[in-house]
Amino acid sequence: MGCKLLPFRDYDEHEVINLFRYSGTVPVDQGTIVTITNGAGWDQSNADTQFLGGAGKSYNNTVSDRYGVYAQVKTAATGDANPLGMLLHSVKEVDENGEKLLYNPRKMAEMEVVLSGQAVPIVTRGIFLYSGSTIDGETVDPGAPLYSDANGLLTKTAGGSDQAKVAQALGPVDATYKSILIKLEL
Repeated sequence: MGCKLLPFRDYDEHEVINLFRYSGTVPVDQGTIVTITNGAGWDQSNADTQFLGGAGKSYNNTVSDRYGVYAQVKTAATGDANPLGMLLHSVKEVDENGEKLLYNPRKMAEMEVVLSGQAVPIVTRGIFLYSGSTIDGETVDPGAPLYSDANGLLTKTAGGSDQAKVAQALGPVDATYKSILIKLEL
């Protein structure tokens, strides 16, 4: 398990960016810290969509093209000085049964998932109940700064002197539920 945002969330929709797609290895979990991919930031001249290919098998006299956005983000690495934010939705192609989510948009919405190529909501500020495999084994004091590790997960260990603080712990890691209340500050 990577990370997960639990149902307790307090953020303003004005702090959510919906202009970027995820460009890393899929699947990726919600709660992953991301940064803008070099050379693939938002550009007004590329405001149109990008052709991603067909939605599925091609048949004569049918069109089922998929389009996505140009601007891209990737998982933040240890030492990143400028993380953009945290994914509010996961990026996946299939559900838990191996069924393609492309054909089931209702289930995608219920699971808080987007397909690769689609704009993924990225939050830059707010309070979240966060559960992550890295922070689970750490002793975190309330008020402690939190950083991104090599996999975009929160950790209390800074990866370098120029690494930006991503969040602040608002309490200790809960031993039973293995979660922590954080204040995201990007």
